[in-house]
Amino acid sequence: MADLKLTLACWDYDRTRPLIEGRVKPRGIDLDVQVLRPRQMFPRMLEKQEFHASELSLASYASLIGRDQCPFVAIPVAVSKFFRHGCIYVRKGAGIRHPRDLVGKRVGTTQYSSTAVTFMRGMLKDEYGVDAKDMHWFMGGLTKPTETPLIPLDLPPEIRLDFVPEGDTLERMMIEGRVDALLSIYIPKLFEEGWEGIERLFIDFKEVEKDYYRRTRIFPIMHTIALREDVVREHPWVRQSLYEAFCEARDIALEGLWDTDALRLGLPWLIDHVEEAWRTFGKDFWAYGLEANRPTLEAIGRYVHEQHFSPRVVKPEEIWPPL
Repeated sequence: MADLKLTLACWDYDRTRPLIEGRVKPRGIDLDVQVLRPRQMFPRMLEKQEFHASELSLASYASLIGRDQCPFVAIPVAVSKFFRHGCIYVRKGAGIRHPRDLVGKRVGTTQYSSTAVTFMRGMLKDEYGVDAKDMHWFMGGLTKPTETPLIPLDLPPEIRLDFVPEGDTLERMMIEGRVDALLSIYIPKLFEEGWEGIERLFIDFKEVEKDYYRRTRIFPIMHTIALREDVVREHPWVRQSLYEAFCEARDIALEGLWDTDALRLGLPWLIDHVEEAWRTFGKDFWAYGLEANRPTLEAIGRYVHEQHFSPRVVKPEEIWPPL
């Protein structure tokens, strides 16, 4: 019997590259991998279900589950994990020295419902008592036009969200003093290019993030891998096969991090980062599977409800159903 032909959309990470290159082949599947940036594949999967399987925003996926409108079933794989304390930027002179100083401020973001910003807002509320309703939100591009929301938004009146009009950008608003802070998925060019008027809210963000993880066990997951529900219904074995393949690909990437004969880019200090990850997270620092990621899944399932993307809390077992 011929292998099942499936399309998979994902980005070129070290942990997906063995699948992209064909070094790892899912059992029983002839996989056609389309390498796309998240900002390209997410709308195509969310709006039109263009692929059989795709990397997908965890917050969007969890929100659709909570709305009973989810046409996808994910596998317990986290292709993107990222702490976000270092992604909060503030305008010098806006009087923001502590997270509590964000209350009453004007805050910009490129995607209000993105997973990154959802985790940042959840962290600000849990750790510092700063709620979304305490700020005035602006959604727009950093340097480009405003994007369409990934999923439809139906926010209550107490959430003040304005869309940046055509011709304006969040970075221009920051320079001109029209926004006070950015919760940014990407590094702002203003920061990258050294504009003196911008700085991180958490200057020592790395230590803050490590302390946050030790206390909460939350390692924020940005993207999972989701299959169309019709594919899973017709071929239920596909989830297990893809999960095993993604685990094999991740293991190859992790072995490469510790290959002292061929370190990536020839940078020996990468070994220090690997050892630091072991000390913080343990040897399985890029764990897949439900139980290893339960605190993170519980957090996002609660955040999508608290932030008005889902009418109810979404349980971890709904996000990553058992294989």
